[in-house]
Amino acid sequence: MRKLDTHALQMFVAVAECLNFRQAAERLHMTQPPLSRAVRQLEERLGVKLFERDTQRVTPTAAATALLPRALRILALLDEAELALRTLKPAAPRPLRLGLTRSMEADLFRGFTEALSAQTGAAPDIVVDDSPRLVARLRARRLDAAVIALPTKTFDLQVQVLGSQPMLVALPSRHPLARRRALSLADLRDQPVYWFERARQPAFFDHCHAVFREHGFAPVFLREPADHHVLLSEIAAGNGIALLPASFAVIARAGVAYRKLAEGGRLATGLGLIVADGHAAAGTLRRLAAATLG
Repeated sequence: MRKLDTHALQMFVAVAECLNFRQAAERLHMTQPPLSRAVRQLEERLGVKLFERDTQRVTPTAAATALLPRALRILALLDEAELALRTLKPAAPRPLRLGLTRSMEADLFRGFTEALSAQTGAAPDIVVDDSPRLVARLRARRLDAAVIALPTKTFDLQVQVLGSQPMLVALPSRHPLARRRALSLADLRDQPVYWFERARQPAFFDHCHAVFREHGFAPVFLREPADHHVLLSEIAAGNGIALLPASFAVIARAGVAYRKLAEGGRLATGLGLIVADGHAAAGTLRRLAAATLG
C-alpha cells in the first residue's frame, strides 16, 4: 500500500509553501486542527519528520525539502492529465435560455417547452417574468429567446406574432353574476376589479384603459397580487373579480367561476416570440412556437 496519495500531497505542499498552518488551512478551505492531524499522520506513515514546529514558526526538514519538488511535479502531472482528457471530451451544449411571460397561465407553454426539449435533446433553462423585463434580458443577451405578451415595447427586436388570448372574467362562483354565461364591462362597472400595475406591462395597460374609456368602464381597481394563485384565493373569498387571459380558465379553483366577456376580444393579450439574432436554434424555435402557440 502506498504511503503517499494526492490528498496528502496537496496538504503537504500547502504547508511547505505557506510555512504557516493557519494560512495553509485557509488555502485548502479547511480548519487548522484537521490539517495538523493529517500532516502528523503523513509523517507517521513515512517514518520521517517533515516540519519542525514551535510557537514562532514552521521550518521544513531535509525530508520536506527533498519531497516538495517531487510532490509539485506529481500534482502538475495529474493536472495535465485531467486537462488532456477534458480537451478530448466534447463540451456539453449550454441549455437554451428561454423567457416566458407571467401574463399567461404556465400550462399554455407546456406543449412548446416539451416539443423544444424533444427537438434539442435538452430542457431549456426557463425564466418567468413580466414581458418588459424579458425584453430587457434579451437586449442584454441574457436570454436566447422569449415568448412575451403583446402589446409590449420591443425596441429594435423582431417579433414573430403568435396567437392571442381573449380576456375573460374570473369571479366568485356564489356571485349573482356567475349565473350568466357571458358578461360585459357594463355588467361589471360596480364591482371591485383586481388589476395589474402599469409598470408591469405599460403598453398593454394603456391599450386596455383606452378600451375601458370607450365603454365608460371606471370601477374601483384593486391591486392585483403577483401570484395568480393568491389572486384566485382572493376572488374565491369574495373580495373582488378579475379580468384574465383565457388560458387561466384551466386552473380549477373552488369558489371561482370563469365567464366570457363581450369585450374580451378587444382586450385580448397577444403572444409574440423573439429570438436573439443569429441564434442556431432560431428556425426550430419559430417553427415549434407557431405549431404550439399559434
